[in-house]
Amino acid sequence: MNRALTLLILFILVSCKNETTLTKEEKRWQQHAENVEIIRGDFGVPHIYGKTDADAVFGLLYAQCEDDFNRVERNYIWAIGRLAEVEGEASIYSDLRAKLYMTKEEAIENYNNSPQWLKDLCIAFADGVNYYLKTHPEVKPKLLTHFEPWMPMYFSEGSIGGDIERVSTRKIKDFYDNENEEVLAVNDGLIRLKDDEPRGSNGFAISGDKTKSGNAMLLINPHTSFYFRGEVHVVSEEGLNAYGAVTWGQFFVYQGFNEKTGWMHTSTGTDIIDEFEETIVQENGKTSYKYGEELRPVDSMEVTLNYKSADGLKDKTFMMYRTHHGPITHSNDDKWVSTALMWSPIKALEQSFTRTKKSNHDEFYNMMDIRTNSSNNTVYADADGTIAYYHGNFIPKRNVKFDYTKPVDGSNPETDWDGLHPLEDNILVLNPPNGWIQNCNSTPFTSAAEYSPKKEDYPEYMSSYPENFRGMHAIPLLQKADDLTLDTLLDLAYDTYLPGADLLISGLLDAAEKAPAKTQEAKDAIALLKNWDFRVSETSVEMTLAQFYLNAYYRSGNIPTMTGNKRITRLGRFDYMSKTADPEERLEVFQTAIKKLVEDFGSWKTPWGEFNRFQRLDGKINQEFDDSQPSIAVGMASGSWGALASYGTRFGKDTKRQYGTSGNSFVAVVEFGDKVKAKSMLAGGQSGDPNSPHFDDQAQHYADGEFKEVAYYREDVEKRATKTYKPGEKQ
Repeated sequence: MNRALTLLILFILVSCKNETTLTKEEKRWQQHAENVEIIRGDFGVPHIYGKTDADAVFGLLYAQCEDDFNRVERNYIWAIGRLAEVEGEASIYSDLRAKLYMTKEEAIENYNNSPQWLKDLCIAFADGVNYYLKTHPEVKPKLLTHFEPWMPMYFSEGSIGGDIERVSTRKIKDFYDNENEEVLAVNDGLIRLKDDEPRGSNGFAISGDKTKSGNAMLLINPHTSFYFRGEVHVVSEEGLNAYGAVTWGQFFVYQGFNEKTGWMHTSTGTDIIDEFEETIVQENGKTSYKYGEELRPVDSMEVTLNYKSADGLKDKTFMMYRTHHGPITHSNDDKWVSTALMWSPIKALEQSFTRTKKSNHDEFYNMMDIRTNSSNNTVYADADGTIAYYHGNFIPKRNVKFDYTKPVDGSNPETDWDGLHPLEDNILVLNPPNGWIQNCNSTPFTSAAEYSPKKEDYPEYMSSYPENFRGMHAIPLLQKADDLTLDTLLDLAYDTYLPGADLLISGLLDAAEKAPAKTQEAKDAIALLKNWDFRVSETSVEMTLAQFYLNAYYRSGNIPTMTGNKRITRLGRFDYMSKTADPEERLEVFQTAIKKLVEDFGSWKTPWGEFNRFQRLDGKINQEFDDSQPSIAVGMASGSWGALASYGTRFGKDTKRQYGTSGNSFVAVVEFGDKVKAKSMLAGGQSGDPNSPHFDDQAQHYADGEFKEVAYYREDVEKRATKTYKPGEKQ
């Protein structure tokens, strides 16, 4: 029996309908499924082949649901503003935040106003998820039993939540629900975990002058929460052939490459969100705000939100407010505050999807001119040998006589955004003579050494991030790099030196020279640290000492939080601990660290891998950790130390060990030439199902830094295939 007939019989059995009674939606499912083939590789990576782009999107969403429907659904529950229906009243302010920027009716309107090709992709997105649910009745959604084509309008910008998550749900609650004191707002999102790991990523673009092959290379190294994205390959007969990381539920490869171009996003320091203080006037039952010499009506709309309670589903109604600046998100004394950020879902989706199909830098530049990639920088390389760096993309024009780092007077028309900066005005590095570009969420003014852009040439709001330890770490490595291969580029990206440890421990050793340690344990530990090369490994006792010392210092409350009227930076905190603090204070904190280490592990001579672990026990979005359960030693460290291969951790309830939660998640290195070559890594594994062989089959490889070869061309995919099927076929 051929595959098409098998699929048709299965479909009829599942739907309990014959061909003549299939709905229009079901006929689309059937046609898409017939036009799609999915090949799973040896690590479970799905290679989706579709006749059209819409077919490929259908297959992509179907495959994502196979791997982790839980995360696909959770992302949309959060994005469309229905989280409280699952998680309770504390999340209702996250839902209100979503509605403040776009209601369901407005999302539908945006979808209806989209070009037909984009509508087709949105329909295929919904069809892929809905067909998966239809053919997998054993899967029970928490809330969303049917997905709609307007839903991606909430999920249009690739980093997902990177902008809106910066709008405080606590402040929204205080403004819209200040009498409900019993409930604390959950500032819930997708990216920000409670692990204190610096958010961001590393991107390196290397010209052919620095590689052994003479071809350009790209490092794709996002630092996100683990399991935030899956690894996919999606192909169509309409020119789509993209490989990389896709955030669960999105229909485009967010960070990745095709045969000709590669793109890597890092979080930007560009100021793209502003607050406008509105002067409110209440007259004759109407609410207005001052704008120049006029009074403008405040837009108001009622929204009713449901939330889960012990007594079942309840609801709460809010009156939402907006001005031309944006929604009212909080108040400062008697001023209402509008928060303006990028919200152009149609254009953002257009930019996010078409990015994956560009074949050279001219095409890529034209795509970037859409200017809706708001929360990101972009590091780029291609088969023509071009390397480039775009610092920001969506950058509002502002009047430089106002300080937009603080709320500005919304009643003054001069504070309004004056459109967007043209792309040619933004910070761009293109083919610098040094042969490399780096961004590690640090200043763009060190991105290409002496060929970097000059700070004085740009407005202050284009580059708010200062230098950081990762940038300081990357630059000298790249300056010395030559004859790079994929493997030696990986060695560079995983270099074990920690500049933060160098600074912090050098300060401790200096203190020990001036005020000797009081206990023999501390003296012995300091003697060991004197010979440390400030490199991290599984066996390093010195790294454990450094981490416990840092933790003890943070707990001490001794580190100042402000310098003048500015919040102290991470580098500033390290400078205090290493240089400013009294020697006696440093040694006292170190003694506290030694005591804690002995209490937890019985000896201060504890190897780093005994303390620093990787553990994946279940597919829950918020996993718990357990010292009594199996885990893997990891020789990586936090990006806060300047580790390029970032490994952010947190403790579990009652654990002595720390466990990885974020940092290096999906990582790839790519070489462009006559044929594209790549290696990749995914934290844990492709599947969120603990019963799948691909739940943790990359975990030990991850800990060991052993990358897999990417199968990009069809002949290579077929050689490594473990199963080939169409959506809907029983596996």
